[in-house]
Amino acid sequence: MSEVPSGKNKIKTFIGCVLAATFFWLMNVLNKDNYSIKLSYPLSVEYDNSAYVPLEPLPKRVSVNVSGNGWNLLRKSWLNFNAAPVVYKVNNPNMSSYINSTALTDQITELFPDLHVNYVVSDTFELSFERKIRRIIPIRVDSAGIDIPEGYAISSIINVSPSLISVDGPVSLIRTYPDTIRIRIPVPKIQSHFDESLPIPLPVSPLVEVSHRSVYVSFEVAQFLNQPNQ
Repeated sequence: MSEVPSGKNKIKTFIGCVLAATFFWLMNVLNKDNYSIKLSYPLSVEYDNSAYVPLEPLPKRVSVNVSGNGWNLLRKSWLNFNAAPVVYKVNNPNMSSYINSTALTDQITELFPDLHVNYVVSDTFELSFERKIRRIIPIRVDSAGIDIPEGYAISSIINVSPSLISVDGPVSLIRTYPDTIRIRIPVPKIQSHFDESLPIPLPVSPLVEVSHRSVYVSFEVAQFLNQPNQ
């Protein structure tokens, strides 16, 4: 007399049938051609970064519509995150205001020999570059603003290190920087040796490289000696 399958065995049998059917369906689908999908592919924009600065963040990925065999599309969609980026070179940043999608499509086609690249999804990517310049700016201490009690005086040279800093960035921003940076001493009623590192009062911008963000200032303060009456 044969055993009647238990509830658990029925469920296992059903799941096995579903998985087998799904597997064969997937194999059949992936072996077919002329599927189209949109891929997000890494992009590297190259330019002369010693002479130019991008005013806006450069695109890191490009969306491209491709078609082909299901297996090839599956492989590309899985592996493109670690793929070497397509390189788009900007030869004349001053004259380039967008990425040429036709040229980019041609480059991506070379990377996908087993797929047909239909088009880059975005027609253009805006670019905005500006010439990079460097300025050397001297640093001075606002000696008139040093707070010293009556009967005291600065008795040494005011040491400033560094006494010069460099700023590198787009010409429109660098031209707004002062010709001389004045450092204010914030400590009140100084009566003895002063020796501190102070922040340099400059705006922070991701487009500007500053050689130093702080400056070391030191000097001596002494009390006047009372002169005897003559």
